[in-house]
Amino acid sequence: MDLLLAGKGALVSGSSIGIGETIARVLADEGVAVAIHGRDADRAQRVATSIAEQGGYAVVVTGDLTDEAATRRIVADSERLLGGVDILINNAGGSGEKHVWEETPVEAWISAFDRNVVAAVRLTNLLLPKMRTAGWGRIVNISSLAGSLPPATGPDYSACKAAMNNLTKSLSKAAAGDGITVNAISPGTILTPKLEAAFRAMAADKGWAAADAPWGEIERAVLPHVFDVPTGRVGLPEDIARAVAFLCSPHAGYITGVDLPIDGGAMPAL
Repeated sequence: MDLLLAGKGALVSGSSIGIGETIARVLADEGVAVAIHGRDADRAQRVATSIAEQGGYAVVVTGDLTDEAATRRIVADSERLLGGVDILINNAGGSGEKHVWEETPVEAWISAFDRNVVAAVRLTNLLLPKMRTAGWGRIVNISSLAGSLPPATGPDYSACKAAMNNLTKSLSKAAAGDGITVNAISPGTILTPKLEAAFRAMAADKGWAAADAPWGEIERAVLPHVFDVPTGRVGLPEDIARAVAFLCSPHAGYITGVDLPIDGGAMPAL
């Protein structure tokens, strides 16, 4: 299916590594000109160069999204280099160190909300008026299952993702009349270097598999002990990125205000 995205411009925050990088690559494969964002210029340039080598178009914008002036510069540079931003993917953020409830300092809550929620609001507030004027736009917020199924630890991060889900629904109603859709995606257990390292260490520690065993063996040995995933596998960054690309497409113009779990069926039925 042609997603009809060729010629669009997208800013993907936190796209110099991980899920954000994969989202940027998949959008570029669909003909979208992408702005690769991160705080490490060399890492962002590596991604942009790789996309260009595959026939796509990518530019680099760097800066700290918890800084108002830096965020304005990131948006201005993206618009200038891409010729406009039609698509915003709010992916930047992160969980940081997980604490038990009473040991999570107030400073951790403030920092978590700034980088996970307020950063997305800063970007959205700068780009939304121009999307309204154009009569078309796509905003996809990368949330987490923790927003709906919070664990006992890391309450600051879970609360951030709950806030992200809430603002997604609010904004979707506010912007729908202007041809703008706003959706969230809540990844479940996704294969990242950090998760793979944790699985390998656990397999070796518990004697379930050798730390250097093939990934498939590690996955089969560890997953049933730590996460209840009916499909029996860890998700891939591509699973997230392909869903993002579809939600950005004109084909998805009647889908808005959705929080889409991509979790292999882990979300329990209500």
